[in-house]
Amino acid sequence: MQLKKVLVVDDEVDVTYTLQKMLEKDGYDIQAYNDPLLALKSFKQGLYDLVLLDIRMPHMDGFKLFEEIRKKDDKVRVCFMTAFEVYRDQFGQLPSSDIQHFIKKPVDVIELRRIMEGL
Repeated sequence: MQLKKVLVVDDEVDVTYTLQKMLEKDGYDIQAYNDPLLALKSFKQGLYDLVLLDIRMPHMDGFKLFEEIRKKDDKVRVCFMTAFEVYRDQFGQLPSSDIQHFIKKPVDVIELRRIMEGL
């Protein structure tokens, strides 16, 4: 079985570290970034099975990063993470079909594993 490749982007080092260690233990191949601009620059079409994006980050928020990633790969699955309440008007022009999952931080390991199993 080939490892599922996951991109994790969160400006908090402890979040990316924890998710990376947890998901690697579950058998996933993880690439983690704390800088959304660097993550975007390194992003390759067709490389990832899932992208986990924090919403509030400096330099580029998760919604803008999502829009830029979609320009490079319109098929990759995306899951947003946030410690804050999210309201529908914050999605801007994102089609509802593009918004697949939201995870509230701190991340619920059981919920994340359920999403990961659906890959």
